[in-house]
Amino acid sequence: MENSDPDECRVDVTRQSNQDDEQTGQTTVVSGRDVNDKDFDVIHSLSEDWFQGHTLILSVVLSTVPPSQTEESPEDKPPEQSDGDKGNDLSISDIVDLQETGFTVRIQPPGTESFELQVSGQLLVAELHQVLMEHEVTCHRTCFSLQLGGTALDSLTELRSIQGIQDGALIKVVEDSYSVRDARLHLRHVRDLLRSLDPADAFNGVNCSSLSYLTFYTRGNKDSDSAGNRRAPEKESVDFRPPEYILPGCKDRLLTPLQPVRDDWKPLQCLRVLTMSSWNPPPGNRKMHGDLMYLNALTMEDKELNITSSTRGFYLNQSTAFNFNPKPAVPTILCHSLVELLNQVSPAFRKTFSALQKKRVQQHPYERIATPFQVFTWIAHQGDHSLDCVRAEETHTSRMGQDEHTAGQSRDWNEELQGCRELPRISLQERLHRERSVFKTNSDFVEAATRGAVAVIDGNVMPLNPGEAPHMQMFIWNNLFFSLGFDISDHYGPIGGNSAAHAAATCDLRGAQVEIGLHTLGTAVVDYRGIRVIAQTIVPGLLEKNQEESVVYGSNDYGKTVFTHPRFLELLDKTSKPLRIQRHHVLDHSDSPVELCSGIETKGILGNDGRPYILDLLRTFPPDLNFQNPVTEERREVPEVCQSFGYPRQHRHSLASLRPELIEAFVQHRYELYVKMVSQELVQLEEEQREEPGAGGAADVPDMEIGSLHKDTRLRNKQCEGTRKKKGRRTAVGILSFHPTHSATYIFTFVESQRRDVTVKACEAVGSVSDSCFDICFNPDVCSPGVRFPSECVAEVQRQRLLLWDAAAFLLSSQIPRLSVSEIIIRSAKHIFRTFLQDVEPAAFSAAVSHFLNCLLSSSSCCPDSGSDELLSRRRSRRRRSHGSRVALLTDSVWARLTRSELWGRIRAEAGDYYHYAVDRCVCVYDVIEKHGLQRISLLREIAIKTGIQVQMREYAFESRHRPVFGEEDVVNMFPVVRHLKPTATDATRLVMQAQVAIQQGLLKDGYELISQALTLFSSVCGVLHEDVCMCLRLLGRISYIMGEYADALSHQEKAVMSSERLQGIDHPQTIQDYTHLALYCFASGRPSTSLQLLYRARYLTLLVIGEDHPQVAQLDSMLGLVLHGLMEYELSLKFLQNALTLTSKYHSATSLKHAHSHHLLAAVYESKGEFRLALQHEKEAYSIYKSQVGEDHDSTRESSEYLKSLTQQAVILQKAINHIYSNTPSACIPPPKFPTPSLPTILQQLNLTCGIILIPLR
Repeated sequence: MENSDPDECRVDVTRQSNQDDEQTGQTTVVSGRDVNDKDFDVIHSLSEDWFQGHTLILSVVLSTVPPSQTEESPEDKPPEQSDGDKGNDLSISDIVDLQETGFTVRIQPPGTESFELQVSGQLLVAELHQVLMEHEVTCHRTCFSLQLGGTALDSLTELRSIQGIQDGALIKVVEDSYSVRDARLHLRHVRDLLRSLDPADAFNGVNCSSLSYLTFYTRGNKDSDSAGNRRAPEKESVDFRPPEYILPGCKDRLLTPLQPVRDDWKPLQCLRVLTMSSWNPPPGNRKMHGDLMYLNALTMEDKELNITSSTRGFYLNQSTAFNFNPKPAVPTILCHSLVELLNQVSPAFRKTFSALQKKRVQQHPYERIATPFQVFTWIAHQGDHSLDCVRAEETHTSRMGQDEHTAGQSRDWNEELQGCRELPRISLQERLHRERSVFKTNSDFVEAATRGAVAVIDGNVMPLNPGEAPHMQMFIWNNLFFSLGFDISDHYGPIGGNSAAHAAATCDLRGAQVEIGLHTLGTAVVDYRGIRVIAQTIVPGLLEKNQEESVVYGSNDYGKTVFTHPRFLELLDKTSKPLRIQRHHVLDHSDSPVELCSGIETKGILGNDGRPYILDLLRTFPPDLNFQNPVTEERREVPEVCQSFGYPRQHRHSLASLRPELIEAFVQHRYELYVKMVSQELVQLEEEQREEPGAGGAADVPDMEIGSLHKDTRLRNKQCEGTRKKKGRRTAVGILSFHPTHSATYIFTFVESQRRDVTVKACEAVGSVSDSCFDICFNPDVCSPGVRFPSECVAEVQRQRLLLWDAAAFLLSSQIPRLSVSEIIIRSAKHIFRTFLQDVEPAAFSAAVSHFLNCLLSSSSCCPDSGSDELLSRRRSRRRRSHGSRVALLTDSVWARLTRSELWGRIRAEAGDYYHYAVDRCVCVYDVIEKHGLQRISLLREIAIKTGIQVQMREYAFESRHRPVFGEEDVVNMFPVVRHLKPTATDATRLVMQAQVAIQQGLLKDGYELISQALTLFSSVCGVLHEDVCMCLRLLGRISYIMGEYADALSHQEKAVMSSERLQGIDHPQTIQDYTHLALYCFASGRPSTSLQLLYRARYLTLLVIGEDHPQVAQLDSMLGLVLHGLMEYELSLKFLQNALTLTSKYHSATSLKHAHSHHLLAAVYESKGEFRLALQHEKEAYSIYKSQVGEDHDSTRESSEYLKSLTQQAVILQKAINHIYSNTPSACIPPPKFPTPSLPTILQQLNLTCGIILIPLR
């Protein structure tokens, strides 16, 4: 809700949770109206996991919503409308214009026939240029311009704004002259084309490439997916049985199926070698002839080619390896494209490149498009290292901190970022242009920051202060400032030293993420090889003077000196309210009060460019009093709930803060209390007035005057009006009795006074900073060391401390989930690994990392391999002392002395010290697995992802007690773990929130349209591969499925799955969830075989990530059992359904409705098999649970009762038939029993119930 005044909120204080939904684990029931004008009503009960993990889709409670907390500055908001729908109509009309400006143009490449291309009117000419570089016909061209009617098109112009552009317009591709930069870009593009089917870039984590395997499971199954095929006589030839490692009860966790071998990824080698020539650069006399660079190529026919790249194109020259002759070879062949030249001189290249192009265009676009940020995989095949001139060139320029395509140039990142933020944002087009520019610049910045951080740790950047200790050094690379996550000059000493310095980087990043609209620094936090690197843009002029001299707002010494500045107060005041930061006063060094709108550590600096920069947003969110260092709290102010959990506890640093979602949960809770208190007080006041003598005097006042009083009072208290409307009863406001001798003015004043008293009392009770309306804010400095407050503010500070303690107690009792033992173990191991790796020399990284993994996960003794140093001689020495010296060399290393028992002892100590969790005494991973039911492969995956380790794809013998699990060659690489800002589209975010409100009201069609428009905006700003775009696709798929549009649901969800794989990883929990929903949509679309394969994939990934002992596996097994039942694979179906029954009983109790549903599914399968005794047994269990939980009159109970009767009748018929067969007596013909075959609609209905979807037809 955009209205922040609680008096303007319509409040329903009678909202009660539905007990049936509580039992089934389902939340809001949405009644669908006007859904495609169909004759049925749709009730969609969204399961809890459908909206988890999405910051843009929160569970909106329409009745009791507190004043909103937005994450954007007021400047980002569109002009408010008097009617809520007007703002929507304005945005929608603009978006409809964007959606309806698509048209078809004809593209005329040189030397070939023209072709048609569907384009959007909002497409830039530069983007059309990029599209043509990916098109099958023009993909080999990079250096060209586009002309319409003989006029060259400006690259930054939108197509719809070009004069003369229309449907069917002819756009010509005109070849341009090359420059050195153009030639390098062309060479890189040709290299990308030749390797477009090779997943090596995805395995190596370069070029924004990542993995996707969805089409491996969806293609090839379509022919056998019809409902008729599954009942055909040739059904026996179709094997629906999964591999053994997927079946319930199997303990094997194989790794190779995680990345299956795809036929379309088989490399097609077009050239043996393509590299830069040693004759580069061209001499001066050849530059006069237009030579730019020289290339060497070796064709598949083993023909050596020496190629000249000139301003006019590419041609063969007469040079050899030892003789420089740049003159064109005879016959002279000049081609504008390198691919065209190679096609003419090498028949093998022409044939293979044509086949490669056919395979490339068959790939889904979502498999080919580069991701905005690099995604790394924790396990990869170790492929052969091949010659690559582009890679070598980029590596060289990267170390120099230059643009890889233009030597000697570097970008001014700060000016680019700040300039993008200052772009106009009045109209929708301006906001889209601004946000697109911010997103693109931020993506480039993150890529440069990551490369720079890696170069810093690798030692390829000279420090600014080489004389200092290594952990205190700072660096500048590519106009970026790099510092290490250590406490320099004891700056963080008062709040925790090195631990605080390490945590401060992520705290500052979270603060910069929400302080949108301010001039914050571009920031990225990179963890690489055990060291944290903070990359930031450079404030103009900051490096020329001391930071202490530059600070005009905040404090640089924890409150000893404090400054304020009106310009920064004005800027921060705009974000303080939505962030719930209280404007407060502190004392400066001269004991004078200073006003602040942020934490005292937040600094304001005026740059030389005149911009006000905000730095060090460490305390943007309220502190968590449960973890403060040192513990100085008086026990009397600590709530009993916190004391019962053992809080407050000593922590390593005092930067622990509350997450925004937890803050909002607490504010929501307090707002509900506020509404309830006001409502109860007003109702009680009404009852007291009715009981007063002479209450009937109101009849003496004219009705017109009472009505006028009612109207005036309702205008002053809309909140109470909402309460009356929702609860269906009147309150005391405006209905008080009138005394004949009192005037209406006096009565109105009396009513207002009582109302104010009620409001003041409620505000004081819930901790509101205002006594006239609900407004909860937090003072971020109440626990900051060294901060002093004026004497007149002591009482308010104490109230703030109590409010923070209330929040801490609420979160412990209501919000904090159950602790995960594996998560604590892995995080503790990560802390140890960070310090462990800092003492390792670069030449021993592989050996040290493999040794650490062996100590963590191996069951054997963990001694480093005596031959792990490949530089030592492998020849057996005749003297024993030489071998002894080699072993001594290894054991002298600190990392080599780590033992298995020592590591697990340190893990126990770290878990107790940092997380205050007591891990049972254990000396190896085997003890942990036995005690907590963990699995090694999941622990390996988690530690690898969190620390940036990449291991080799192979099966690891974890159970071996005779040799270590990991060898030196198993550690393939270490990649950086990057945290960065995530800009997005604000207009699209608002549309998604509006869509959610529409869906909550049952307006599914309206919600679908809003999300479609949000998808258009997100794609325009962030590109098609982005988490927000993926979220919109996921929601569109769900709504389409609810409305019965299965084909649309399938199309949207396929894109969502590929996006999840590319953006988050092939084994990410969200990817698994997307696979599950896609399987449901496939089954509804008549593709049960594909649905089964997708569910097998989802189950395999789930087993790999969390193991079989998890409630999510119960849902997957129920779905697998149902699909196999529909395919008449009864034995397999029973295996999965019985496992689902066991897990449901364990995690949802044997009396839950989910457990009853599992019994019903088993009964249906046994019925199809003709085993009516077991079917009756399970259905009786289901009926008993339904009867006890929801009563005999519930639909589920009645349906179960009817089903029991049907099963009993069939059992009687079967028994009569059996008795007749064995009696051998002639009698009347007894009809044979009929074993019901499952129908797809029935199976689909049960699948919907399993996923929390209910479709109720209208009667």
